[in-house]
Amino acid sequence: MNLCILELEFLSYLDLSFNKFDAIRIPSIHHNITRSSNLLYTDLSLNQGPTLHMDSLHWLSPLSSLQYLNLNGIDLHKETNWLQVLNTLPSLLELQLSGCNLNNFLINPSIEYLNLSSIVTLYLSNNDFTSHFLVDFLISPKISPMLTFTRAIYMGPIPYGIGQLAHIQDLDLSKNQLQGSIPSTLGNLSSLIFLSIGSNNFSGEISNLTFSKLSSLDSLQLSNSNFAFQFDLDWVPPFQLSNLYLAHTNPGSNFPSWIYTQKSLQNLDLSNSGITLVDTKKFSRLIERIPGFLILSNNSIVEDISNLTLICSYLLLDHNNFTGGLPNLSPMALTVDLSYNSFSGSIPDSWKNLRELGLLNLWSNRLSGEVLGHLSDLKQLQHIILGENEFSGNIPVEMSQHLEMVILGGNHFEGPIPAQLFNLSSLLHLDLAHNKLSGSMPKCVYNLTDMVTNHFTPSLGITIELFTKGQDYKYRLRPERRTIDLSANSLSGEVTSELFRLVQVQTLNLSHNNFIGTIPKTIGGMKNLESLDLSNNNFSGEIPQSMSSLHFLGYLNLSYNKFDGKIPIGTQLQSFNASSYIGNHYLCGAPLNNCTIEEENPKNSKLSTKNEDDDSIKESLYLGMGVGFAVGFWGICGSLFLIRKWRHAYFWFIDGVGDKLYVTLIVKLNSFLQK
Repeated sequence: MNLCILELEFLSYLDLSFNKFDAIRIPSIHHNITRSSNLLYTDLSLNQGPTLHMDSLHWLSPLSSLQYLNLNGIDLHKETNWLQVLNTLPSLLELQLSGCNLNNFLINPSIEYLNLSSIVTLYLSNNDFTSHFLVDFLISPKISPMLTFTRAIYMGPIPYGIGQLAHIQDLDLSKNQLQGSIPSTLGNLSSLIFLSIGSNNFSGEISNLTFSKLSSLDSLQLSNSNFAFQFDLDWVPPFQLSNLYLAHTNPGSNFPSWIYTQKSLQNLDLSNSGITLVDTKKFSRLIERIPGFLILSNNSIVEDISNLTLICSYLLLDHNNFTGGLPNLSPMALTVDLSYNSFSGSIPDSWKNLRELGLLNLWSNRLSGEVLGHLSDLKQLQHIILGENEFSGNIPVEMSQHLEMVILGGNHFEGPIPAQLFNLSSLLHLDLAHNKLSGSMPKCVYNLTDMVTNHFTPSLGITIELFTKGQDYKYRLRPERRTIDLSANSLSGEVTSELFRLVQVQTLNLSHNNFIGTIPKTIGGMKNLESLDLSNNNFSGEIPQSMSSLHFLGYLNLSYNKFDGKIPIGTQLQSFNASSYIGNHYLCGAPLNNCTIEEENPKNSKLSTKNEDDDSIKESLYLGMGVGFAVGFWGICGSLFLIRKWRHAYFWFIDGVGDKLYVTLIVKLNSFLQK
């Protein structure tokens, strides 16, 4: 981003926000931008590249006509004169410097006062202010006469004198390190419309007295606070809120009774607040009339809401103890998370009309029936999470083409896997494990683009139980994760090589099926693979050498297959223990250590083979001689024993031979003695 664009003489409106710029270039010659006096609006905020930083704001000084400036998200921690720069912008109406790492500033003694009289809106939230100085300076008697704020969002500790800002409408002190109790003078700000003081380290009590004069209050944000709530049970507030955020607070086990009096609530967040008990009638009437956000996640509410029709666009009731059937929903529902409850029964027919639904999470309930037929027409669906229920039926051929997450594990789905699932270009997570699926893997060209390229996707913060690396994890699904789990089904046939070309996949689990065939060499290209489980199948052949280059592989299970040959030598594959390879009877090599000497010394393999052949020939010769001797011996002896004539002739022959030997011996002996 080069700010020489400010040299355009008649430029009045400049918006470069929400891009991916990674650097800002400021013109070196200051007077080059002096003619930009027509510039009224400048927005450089919220770029998604590496953190943008800017060492100086001196380029703002000539922009005397500037009315709106938004630098949210730009790192300004090196700029210590930003207050002085503001003093040079007399026309400024709105300034946004949120999330800019502002944690230091210098005051020029020569400046008598800050000329901030024109500012209507000031956003300095989500920085690192810890000093009282900023707010004290802004509201000190020295400059207070110059302040006519009607909307201001301060960052910094709350001084007692904040009650002087009688006309302030918006006050945001959230996301800092502020401590201490809320001053009673806060209740004097009768013009307040928006109050946000959550995500700090405040302590002490907060009660109906704190809000007794805030009759104009429309939005209240106290989330992530340690206040001790001391509201009277019969208190009726002087205001009617549109927005109430009490997430991660401690209001007590009972649903706060004063909230039931709020007839105009558009958004309610009471998640992670320890709520257990509700007034059934009042609670039902309250949640049925909220059209925006209804967030009650991570409480322990026990209630049957099956007879209600909820009109909210964002419904998050996960991690509670809701029972009975599912509620009816408005056709305008965008996000529905009812996971980790005790809902039962089937999907209501009215859910067929949820045409705008983008996320459906019913993980871990007691639901049943043929759900996917009901949901196949929801063409905007991006995330469908139905795991750990008792759903049944086939996976439909036609599903939303926008699906990024298909989590159907732990049900009773049956039939083949539709080929269309492998043509979802945005798919990141596919979990069909622990079902009754059968047939072979689809033989098609996989168009799972986001499992091949590293495409950025915003995180949803969804937590499920995922079996990876040999264990069950409470797993927070993140945009950079890619998983495929088809384990514990009745799938068969060869696994197509297309599956091993998905190079961004980190978890691949095909275990406990009936797959056959070999592992293709292309698996070596899955450089991001962290967990591979092919156990309990009928895979065969050798383990490809390319697997030794999977340097991120932290879990491997090839046990109980029909692999043979030697485990490829490499640091990675030898780092696993023998349990990763057991049950393959013809597999050898470290860490199994059961290869023979000849197998470990391939150079001697030919000599070894020759020696083995020679030994075999000798063994055959000796065996033949032994058999021949035995046959000849018993053939002659047996004949002599059985045939009398032969026996007599044999003895006559032996007797004659004996006589001849005797005569010959005597003749030889006499001749020797005579000599």
